[in-house]
Amino acid sequence: MSYQPTGRSSTSIQTITATVILTAGVGILLLSMALSIMYGAADIDFQTIWASLTNYNASSSSHQIIVNLRIPRALAAALIGAALAMSGSIMQGMTRNALASPSIMGVTAGAMFTMAIALALMPSASNLTMMLWAFGGAGLGTAIVFLVGSISKTGLTPVKLALAGTAVTALFTSVSSAITIHYNIAKDISFWYAGGLSSIQWVHIKLLGPVALFGTIVALFLGKSISALSLGEDVAKSLGQKTWVTKLIGTVVVLLLTGAAVSVSGTIGFIGLVIPHITRFLVGSDYRTIIPCSAILGGILLIIADTASRMINPPFETPVGTVTALIGVPFFLYLARNDGRSAS
Repeated sequence: MSYQPTGRSSTSIQTITATVILTAGVGILLLSMALSIMYGAADIDFQTIWASLTNYNASSSSHQIIVNLRIPRALAAALIGAALAMSGSIMQGMTRNALASPSIMGVTAGAMFTMAIALALMPSASNLTMMLWAFGGAGLGTAIVFLVGSISKTGLTPVKLALAGTAVTALFTSVSSAITIHYNIAKDISFWYAGGLSSIQWVHIKLLGPVALFGTIVALFLGKSISALSLGEDVAKSLGQKTWVTKLIGTVVVLLLTGAAVSVSGTIGFIGLVIPHITRFLVGSDYRTIIPCSAILGGILLIIADTASRMINPPFETPVGTVTALIGVPFFLYLARNDGRSAS
């Protein structure tokens, strides 16, 4: 007779796994950042990287590439991957929808739509302006998806939310394309449509870093409330939770994290879908551990995907959104085949 672990032993294993992810995961994250800095169109050895950090030489092209391009790119990949993964975790926990993610629920497409408008009206808009427009578009996309998904007698269901998100995403994408063609800004916006980190500079980190840090801190404080909400709204209310407050704050956090990420990197899909599921499988259903573990795993995944995008067809870069889609699309089809079972 095979041994079946008890609930207590399973919980212990999940606790150990969470501890490993939160400790060893940080080391893996730093290692993947180091490899991202070393490898690309031109490989750079560790000694050169160390010299650029300890004794920077402005006349050295290698030092300039490391300090001005590779390091901010690696930092941005870690921050954006973490932001998208946490957004997906929060959305799935609040809606109890296994298919919820920024790229599927209209959040990303909404941000891209308003950024297209901003580029059409203000071709020389600053990075901060683009980020603010992205925040507004993310909120618009979310509001429309929930409005469309709730227009039925049976109310919101996971599949209806996914269908509404797909429809709204298609609408925003079509309108954005029309704006792009009419105002002849295809070259300006193609970077955001493809999704990539090739143009990342320190100015982007200065904008993205504070928003990501604030969103992460608030998300961590929300962990307990989202855990209760993931059990069902009635259960959460019986535990004394003010569910509308949790949903409001959680939605604002998602809009901040996703809007900031999209304004810097463009459309990078499926990280917010795949990582929360992997994390729940590893650490259980407590969002106090799901959210921070998702952040670490999301950062690692995007750094690896970005490094791979540079090495698939050197010296040219494959859009990192394509690499993440290769992972995410089969996963999405698997979830859809299982009717988008709840994320609790």
